[in-house]
Amino acid sequence: MKFEDVTKYVGAQIRKYRKMRGMTQKELGLKVGVKHNTISAYENGTNEPEQNTLFAIADVLGVSINDLFPSPTNMEPAAPDLARIPVLGSIACGEPIFAEENISEYIYMPVDRLPSGRLFYLRAKGSSMEPTIPDGSLVLIREQPEVESGAIAAVIVNDDTEATLKRVKYQGNMMILMPDNPKYEPIVVTPDNHVRIIGRAVQVTQIL
Repeated sequence: MKFEDVTKYVGAQIRKYRKMRGMTQKELGLKVGVKHNTISAYENGTNEPEQNTLFAIADVLGVSINDLFPSPTNMEPAAPDLARIPVLGSIACGEPIFAEENISEYIYMPVDRLPSGRLFYLRAKGSSMEPTIPDGSLVLIREQPEVESGAIAAVIVNDDTEATLKRVKYQGNMMILMPDNPKYEPIVVTPDNHVRIIGRAVQVTQIL
């Protein structure tokens, strides 16, 4: 099948599944993050979606990426099975951490490269965890309310409004949040300085 024919096929599949879900082009565009006339161009086959956009469309429509492409006759589909991982920004006070208000974007990752559990990303800010986690790195977090001593955790501070990354240390009944950078002071957790662990760092990706 020619490239232009594949583009038209993909557009027709997007239209078919969108209508099956009872969604308008505007509604699909809002969920994916593009304008409704862009969705129209995709469906008409006059514009080809970028890879991340195509995966986002499939996710919103509740189908596999392979459902949008014609089936090959002599080979298995090559598209990997991807998971959509949210990137958390600032945390809305009182809201669950995965509330829409807390999510700044999504990143798609092959499932076979991910650990088990409910996952999310935090983008490291500042140099308190350098050299382990440089400023701007993407840190993959597995949601869990407790971590072992010495592990790096995502911790909610500042009246449940901010997520930070620190190394958790225990001394008796006391919890201390340690920066890896010796230029920064540790944070001692007290009843007046309450924090909440939301997950354990399991992977760091440096953004060059």
